[in-house]
Amino acid sequence: MSETTALGGPSLRARLAQRGFDGVTLLVIPAALVVLLLFIYPFLYGLGLSFTPKEGGALANYELFFSDPYMYRTIWLTLRLALPVTVLNILLSVPIALKVRHMRHQRILTTILVLPVTLGTVLVAEGLLNYLGPQGWLNRALITIGMIERPIRLTQNYWGVFISLVITGFPLAFLLTLSLISGIDPALEKAAATLGARAPQRFVRILLPLIVPGLAVVFCLAFVDAFSVFPSAVKAWAEAAGDRITSERIVGANHYLKGQPELLAQVVSNLRDWMLD
Repeated sequence: MSETTALGGPSLRARLAQRGFDGVTLLVIPAALVVLLLFIYPFLYGLGLSFTPKEGGALANYELFFSDPYMYRTIWLTLRLALPVTVLNILLSVPIALKVRHMRHQRILTTILVLPVTLGTVLVAEGLLNYLGPQGWLNRALITIGMIERPIRLTQNYWGVFISLVITGFPLAFLLTLSLISGIDPALEKAAATLGARAPQRFVRILLPLIVPGLAVVFCLAFVDAFSVFPSAVKAWAEAAGDRITSERIVGANHYLKGQPELLAQVVSNLRDWMLD
């Protein structure tokens, strides 16, 4: 195809190529539009709404948020869950990815390891209540073989949510870590082994410096995933008082009380007080 038009000037394709836009680059435009419409625009729209409260100045919403002790407690509890879970998932994913990348049946093992992604947080949390609960299979088996006399409480507390988040968050950290490690040239390790470097030395001096930037990205993505703990927290933690607060009930109350802000505020206050007890 000629790179000039009938008038002798460069074609549109040639002019775009001179500016760094080729056919492959233009394929990014649809994906960029999707990201702009579905992620960037809603984020900017929500950010703008936060500065337009119904009452008070532009920062009234932020003043209300940071002056509420309940919010501080909520953020602290979430950080207590998200940070350890993220660190543990990365510490587990790195050695497993190092082993899996050299295995013959890598695809089968990877499929098994990422299977919890298909279950969802609610289903995993519900399964933990059945398997790790006071009358679950684990406690029954331990009592039967005489290892314990009373059931171990592994649900409806901090550790129940922790285990649930590890199960649901590990596949993401593992897949990202595996892609990082698989992209490293195996010849680098072979050369180091030829020079007498042992496996720990090869990992610390060769692999680790190459994957640290990528692990920082994995940490951020895994932390964001673990930070949204509401489904797991509701199923595996909030049922301890004998009742269940679910998103369906809260949303249903919001729909029923729509147009009655005073009554809705009272319901939310009661729910908050119940959770703090």
